[in-house]
Amino acid sequence: MIDPMIDRADPVVMFAICAGRLSALMEHQWMFDGPASEQTALQRAHMIDMLDAVRAPNSGREVLAMRIEAKMAQAALLTRATFNADPRDKTRAARLALQRVRECTGVLLS
Repeated sequence: MIDPMIDRADPVVMFAICAGRLSALMEHQWMFDGPASEQTALQRAHMIDMLDAVRAPNSGREVLAMRIEAKMAQAALLTRATFNADPRDKTRAARLALQRVRECTGVLLS
């Protein structure tokens, strides 16, 4: 499962990946930081709105697959960042998880 840096050239791919990443973060926050999940849920909703505005009408399956793959990759990073016994890998995973979310939230106006 690979979730590379986002190529901003294709907005459908970018918004789908970001919706997946934000979904994973929101679910992680439900367990560890409930109040933060509300802000993430709002950001996720905005990302989904933008995705719906640019995707082709019959591309639902492909878009959903991208969202799920990105969500699983982000969830894996968050799990490593939270539960990893190796402090170096734990720190690397936390930094990468944060970087990937910032790639996404950076395209939002709010």
